[in-house]
Amino acid sequence: METVLLYILGILIIVVGLALSIGLHELGHLIPAKRFGVRVGQYMIGFGPTIFSRIKGETEYGLKAIPLGGYISMSGMYAPAHEGGRGRTATTSMFETLVQDDTKADDDEGRTFFQLPVFKRVIIMLGGPVMNLLIAVVLYTVILCGFGIAQTTTTIGSVSQCVVAASSQSQECTSSDPVAPGVEAGIKPGDRIVSMNGQAIGTWDEATAIIRASAGKSIDIVVDRAGAEVALTATPLLTERYVYDDKGAPVKGADGKQITEEVGFLGIGSAMAIVQQPVTAVLPTIGDRVVGIFAVITQLPQRLVDVAVAAFGPGDRDPNGLIGVVGVGRLAGEITSMSDIPIASRAAGIIEVVASLNIALFVFNLIPLVPLDGGHIAIALIDGIRRFFAKIFKRPEPGPIDATRILPVTLVVTVLLGAMTLLLVYADIVKPITLQ
Repeated sequence: METVLLYILGILIIVVGLALSIGLHELGHLIPAKRFGVRVGQYMIGFGPTIFSRIKGETEYGLKAIPLGGYISMSGMYAPAHEGGRGRTATTSMFETLVQDDTKADDDEGRTFFQLPVFKRVIIMLGGPVMNLLIAVVLYTVILCGFGIAQTTTTIGSVSQCVVAASSQSQECTSSDPVAPGVEAGIKPGDRIVSMNGQAIGTWDEATAIIRASAGKSIDIVVDRAGAEVALTATPLLTERYVYDDKGAPVKGADGKQITEEVGFLGIGSAMAIVQQPVTAVLPTIGDRVVGIFAVITQLPQRLVDVAVAAFGPGDRDPNGLIGVVGVGRLAGEITSMSDIPIASRAAGIIEVVASLNIALFVFNLIPLVPLDGGHIAIALIDGIRRFFAKIFKRPEPGPIDATRILPVTLVVTVLLGAMTLLLVYADIVKPITLQ
């Protein structure tokens, strides 16, 4: 029963975290919009039927039934359809793409979005994604500097009893398998490596590099065992190991199989420890996450095909592939219900899920397609470029771009996003990605 309650708690945390992230995203639009004098008719969290709302000043603030989206409705977000006409209002939500004449605001008052200078329009539309980025910065600061992350140490965590090739069908020791050099050398779990061949060892990677390059060669090893230094000698065997990249991901060949290489092997593994990181590690970590999300978006069509093939076929889903809101909730439930993991580690895991969602919202909303924020930014920049060249060549200032001409594209994008959401929901239910 406790496990079930913890599982549900994880899902609820993600729902609340996502709703708050979306609410703050829209607040990132709302604050500069009001600061620049734009009339904002609505600020809503969620979509679907309204379950609560209150009007304060000229803005209606409310909560809708499905807290997985949000929007603000700005006056004159689209320019007039013809010269002398009124600006047309719309919302910042991908689910609210209808455009209509603005009957409440007087364009002559300068309180419409399309009348603002280009830089103010860009600031308003960037406000949402930047808010998600700031949330991610705060959360990753808590994770890295507060909780810390698991890292390898120079302390021995495990010692293999035999040498088994990585590609062997069985990874169990048999009488025909050679004894692991680490065991023969007398290395024990809990030993801390001090030096190898006279070279001081400060990280596990330094020790691994020496071992891998020393197949068939004797290595003088000094370990700290219960406070006393012990001198040992070991000779790594040449064996087959899988190849991993700098981020720990398996390297695969053209045939899709993981590549192996022959390296020196002692049969020792590092003990892991939670290490708090300096604040300087936060931005590089976020940078890596942003690059990763961007790479996923550039491969989105193929990745969606892979999800569909796995969801409707017999194959398994790629654990590093696309995952929807339902899948994220399930993963969060798994994290919180892992009773064999310390509470601090589970809390850090949940926080990282929310932080990753905010990075995804940041990158995804910058795609230059309406109704996403990036589409409105692109329109504002193109509008500014047209005015700039008109001024240089002393031509009449062109009117604002009628962005509703691309409304069919907007509707297509919205339909595709909806279809992607439904596919991921289905895949997360019938073929969920799990941590086990």
